[in-house]
Amino acid sequence: MAVQMDRAINVLGGKLAPCSVAPVTGFFRDGHCNTCAEDTGSHTVCAVMTAEFLAFSKYVGNDLSTPRPEFQFAGLRPGDRWCLCAGRFLQAHEEGCAPEVDLAATHVRALDIVPRAVLEAHALDRAG
Repeated sequence: MAVQMDRAINVLGGKLAPCSVAPVTGFFRDGHCNTCAEDTGSHTVCAVMTAEFLAFSKYVGNDLSTPRPEFQFAGLRPGDRWCLCAGRFLQAHEEGCAPEVDLAATHVRALDIVPRAVLEAHALDRAG
């Protein structure tokens, strides 16, 4: 049975924008934070990595910065964009180290886990 991808809609209600192709990201490794029922981690939040977030993620058990050539993964660096698990993003927010988010590239399904106000507070283009 083929995996059925959810509609590619962002949290703003528009077409889901790409997150990153260098490095290539997303549950489907298509550069977008697309999701489906099989994506139990909800890789739906397009975030811009920071040194602080990468250290936090490693500390809580998901090392995103160490290269893993056996998985064709070069490791992330500050400034890289990546489709984060919505739960991990929310956890980072609660710990005060959430990275900035590209709302146009964040899938609407992120709202199942992360309140809109939290995403907006970390938006790349927020005023102020």
